[in-house]
Amino acid sequence: MLPRDRVTQGIQAAKKPALVAFLTAGYPTREGFQAALSAIASAADVIEIGVPFSDPMADGVTIQRSSETAIRNGVTLHWILDELAACKGKISTPLLLMSYLNPLVAYGYPQLARDAAAAGVSGFMVPDLPLEESAPLRDAFANEGLALVQFVTPATPADRLERLCKQSQGFVYAVTRTGITGGQSELPEDLTEYLSRVKAASPIPVCAGFGVRSAEQVRRIGEHADGVIVGSALVEVLEQGNDPAEFLASLRP
Repeated sequence: MLPRDRVTQGIQAAKKPALVAFLTAGYPTREGFQAALSAIASAADVIEIGVPFSDPMADGVTIQRSSETAIRNGVTLHWILDELAACKGKISTPLLLMSYLNPLVAYGYPQLARDAAAAGVSGFMVPDLPLEESAPLRDAFANEGLALVQFVTPATPADRLERLCKQSQGFVYAVTRTGITGGQSELPEDLTEYLSRVKAASPIPVCAGFGVRSAEQVRRIGEHADGVIVGSALVEVLEQGNDPAEFLASLRP
């Protein structure tokens, strides 16, 4: 099975809705990263690991803060892949890396694809990489069977929505609102109509998120999507030293 197919299968095999859990690599400490990853893996269906970046334009204050701290702690993309390689065989939950483009360019696409696959990574999501400029990275990932997840938003035009859904791998990331992560806590009124449009356009699972904090939100999103993405709220749980697996379990409908 190709790594990218493990992501799709992990979502399809999960008790609905699947939970996609985000943590920033090396936050709140580098030393606790593997333990946090293991705890989250026990409760999530897919894990999204944030690569710290100095200008995380799509992220709210919580993830910005975690990224800044991780960078000060010396967390790099090379370090993350080394840590994941050390965990290989211990964690069966599919792993995705969420990274802005600059660290990937600096690493070099072919070497990145090889090293990520060797470390047990199933794919990437790159929020600042337009579809029209993604071919070089997509081609490098294809050589190793890695997914490149695409993002859609409520503002995505219908024709572009269809193209993004057809090009996405693993799942389609449906941002539930425009803006940054971890913002307003209320779900938009047109959520049902929006997610129905994305589901109709997508041949693979659709996972939705941005600002998810409660079991009720997970239940509502899960009525119209295959999975729910939980980010800032989980980062805050880790920041406070609380049990991430317990928190994720509390979100299950």
